[in-house]
Amino acid sequence: MSPTLALSRMRSSRLSDEWFSNPRADILAGLVVALALIPEAISFSVIAGVDPKVGLYASLSIAIIIAFAGGRKGMISAATAAMALVLVPLVRDHGVEYVFAATILAGLFQLAFGALGVGKLMRFVPRSVMTGFVNALAILIFMAQLDHFVGEGTAVYLMVGAGIAVIYLFPRLTKAVPSPLVAIALIAAAAAMFGLVVPTVGDMGELPSSLPGLALPDVPLSFETLSIIAPVAFTLAVVGLLESLLTAQLMDDMTDENSDTGRESRGQGIANVATGFLGGMAGCAMIGQSMINLRSGGRTRLSTLSAGVFLLVMILVAGPLVAAIPMAALVAVMVVVSISTFDWSSIRPDVIRRNPRSETAVMVTTVAIVVFTHNLAVGVLCGVLLSAVFFARNVAHLVEVNDIVDPDHNVRIYHVTGELFFASTNELVHAFDYFEETPNVVIDLTDAHIWDGSAVAVLDTIVAKFERHGTHAEIAGLNPSSTELHRRLSGHTSSGH
Repeated sequence: MSPTLALSRMRSSRLSDEWFSNPRADILAGLVVALALIPEAISFSVIAGVDPKVGLYASLSIAIIIAFAGGRKGMISAATAAMALVLVPLVRDHGVEYVFAATILAGLFQLAFGALGVGKLMRFVPRSVMTGFVNALAILIFMAQLDHFVGEGTAVYLMVGAGIAVIYLFPRLTKAVPSPLVAIALIAAAAAMFGLVVPTVGDMGELPSSLPGLALPDVPLSFETLSIIAPVAFTLAVVGLLESLLTAQLMDDMTDENSDTGRESRGQGIANVATGFLGGMAGCAMIGQSMINLRSGGRTRLSTLSAGVFLLVMILVAGPLVAAIPMAALVAVMVVVSISTFDWSSIRPDVIRRNPRSETAVMVTTVAIVVFTHNLAVGVLCGVLLSAVFFARNVAHLVEVNDIVDPDHNVRIYHVTGELFFASTNELVHAFDYFEETPNVVIDLTDAHIWDGSAVAVLDTIVAKFERHGTHAEIAGLNPSSTELHRRLSGHTSSGH
């Protein structure tokens, strides 16, 4: 087989795997996602204080573009609550045109992050933070549904209950059609048949009847404008990228696949830049909709594209039908998503007893902060910082110092083991006997590593203390990187291996 033919077959196989390995399920899953996207996009527009069409245009634009440009197949991106919350002060103080400008700049920041490989930093998010992120998101998804059915009457409660029952029970009959889609259809049909007056998608806001058009944001091209939008845009870029990469990592764990974090970063940037020119607000990956897609059988990029295309069709062609769908049907879908998203094993008593207390504390803290602030990025950042504090505290106690004396009592060797950095060296200075009777001391760091200037300063202090008491001290056994750091920062000589 020629190299050209082999390469062609490889590309064809990759195209099939990413797009056409699961077409029927992907298209149906995309339809379910599109139905759920409409009320959420409108809700997020209300949160940000902009017209509903801004959120809807953003959702269809980002979903379609990310299907081609994103780094994770089957993941849904659109307008989100986290991004809407960031935009509230900008809309209030300067208006919607500044939102479009900030969205474009946020996309440019994300393109830069992708080029710099910022996505690789996701490896530093601990598992306990990921679990807290997932659990908090499940709680937020559930809480967001309460306004749509609490206090709305018995009919709405029954419809929500019936929808949940259909979603769980219908797969026992057949899995040919996604059960969330069946639930939406049955509840909508029942409401129309019995003439039930219940909240509908149309009550959330007017659906647009035309396609978005390309236009430059109507803002002054000045440094003053840049100073207004830059802080907001940077926050949007970081929040959006963090939420997208965490969602991608969660989906990787559930499907045993790997995401391209660099491509996802760039894809989010491309989508937001285009969306800003199309009159939409900034968006990112949506874990709730991604879970709906996954649960409905969506696995490839075709499901993401289908969601965007169906959303476009529903807005332009089937607007009246979509507007008549009871909100109770979509609430039922989202409640099931919240239940399936929550990691119930993380709160089992036996798991809590088995896990280190620090990890449980990190998970609970992440959940509490996210639920309290409604900001996933803040909660994850706090969780990572708390994990770092616990890690530093644990590592600080892993440094050991043992000593031996040669038979002639001429040299005492202190053997240091562990990682030497700012947190682990605070007590190191007290681990030596400075009133030595032996004239020479060797501090052997063969099994240690110097990480920062704090460790170098402590070692210099130890050597100086010995010298003040008339004992010659020498540092030995440094590995090459530790030797280089010590040479640059220290006022004392040392010897490597």
